[in-house]
Amino acid sequence: MTRFVITVPGTFGIDITDSTRSALESALASRHTDVSESEGLDLLTLNEDGTFSVRLEVEAPDRYEAERNASGILAAALEKAGIEETDAPLGPPAVTGIDSDL
Repeated sequence: MTRFVITVPGTFGIDITDSTRSALESALASRHTDVSESEGLDLLTLNEDGTFSVRLEVEAPDRYEAERNASGILAAALEKAGIEETDAPLGPPAVTGIDSDL
């Protein structure tokens, strides 16, 4: 298995309160591990125009599975934070880091 850092962009169609942002960051916290912490990566970057990006660490056999898993993890975290899928459409995920034992 390879550890990937995946960045998933999106756009909030609603105003995000501090408590909602905190709930989302809390739901994603388990994905902020050694690689992302050592590189000083923020889990969630929220821009003034409502766009955002989330960086998640996932283990997967390949890039395709890593990107698919990251999108699913983010969708579940948004739901857990009380954000409807239609209020936060996601863009295509991208690999932004790889840590492999190869």
